[in-house]
Amino acid sequence: MPERRCCATCFNDRHIRVQLIDQCEPLRQDCDYCGEVDALCVIPSKLSQWFAPLIATYTEDPGGDFLVRHLINEWRMFSNGKLSEAEAKELLAEVMDDGEIVRKKFTPIAHPSGGNLRRWEELRDELMHSNRWFLEEPMDMDRLAVLLDRLITTPTALEFSNWYRARLMTGDDAFPLADMSAPPRHKAGHGRANPAGIPYLYLGSTRATAVAELRPHTGERACVARFDVLDADNLKLADLRDPRSLISPLSDGDETLIIELRADLPLLERLGEELTRPVQPSGVAFEYVPTQYLCEYIKKKGFDGVLYRSSVSTDDGVNIALFYPTVASAAELDVVSVSRVTVTIEN
Repeated sequence: MPERRCCATCFNDRHIRVQLIDQCEPLRQDCDYCGEVDALCVIPSKLSQWFAPLIATYTEDPGGDFLVRHLINEWRMFSNGKLSEAEAKELLAEVMDDGEIVRKKFTPIAHPSGGNLRRWEELRDELMHSNRWFLEEPMDMDRLAVLLDRLITTPTALEFSNWYRARLMTGDDAFPLADMSAPPRHKAGHGRANPAGIPYLYLGSTRATAVAELRPHTGERACVARFDVLDADNLKLADLRDPRSLISPLSDGDETLIIELRADLPLLERLGEELTRPVQPSGVAFEYVPTQYLCEYIKKKGFDGVLYRSSVSTDDGVNIALFYPTVASAAELDVVSVSRVTVTIEN
């Protein structure tokens, strides 16, 4: 009887998908574990050499949790819903050729430094309230550059292909299509990613997302332009929507590096939250400064833009801030009316 084979979809890991499957003598078939049709599939134990250093970053602890749960919570492994927890345990046992290891409980090994999240919080406070141009103690930006390189994506690699920008109408006439791009420099105000006077192009992944970002009132009308992203295959974006789902712990092959990476995952999550965080109009001038600082650094490191979740969209929309507005061109225009605005409150 032939051995069962798994595919990249079983693990939801970018490194397995992009590189490792091809190195493990794959066969094209329906996956024996998650059921993915016509996929490249491999014998699970052939992946053990990459999983072994990761598993070594956990220490056995009766008060801890199962390895499968750690891999899901920390690295989004098995988190795409293709496998149940029991099925993921079975697959991990086959990968490690150890049926007992998935029944034991473990605790992640912590990095001595605790990561760079606290340093970002200190930097954020200094930028907003103490020093803006000459910082007392800048954080380790070289380390941030290494982390950002793990989050590279391109527009063509995303699950959506259309992008939109909206403008609220001030009269009966729609804006000309040529006026739907980024504002000119002398009209560019403070944005989440851009300082005043430096225009970036902000686009949403759906028309509703683009309109929601305007914080409209019921009954208002808006122009919505669809944009074509030019040379999309060669654009380099920093994807801060969900860093844990993009960063693979299997690409380092070294326990120390994996432990350090684990410590800095909360920093990357916080940076994504900063771009999503709602800001009151009265605080824009200083509360946007940390994300402007962050995006300018991302721009300096050769990125063309940054992806982040929308805090106001009701359709799980995504936003993109393009540092160079000319890389996208307005293609067509619609006029829409805001029929309803929903409000959610909490204590």
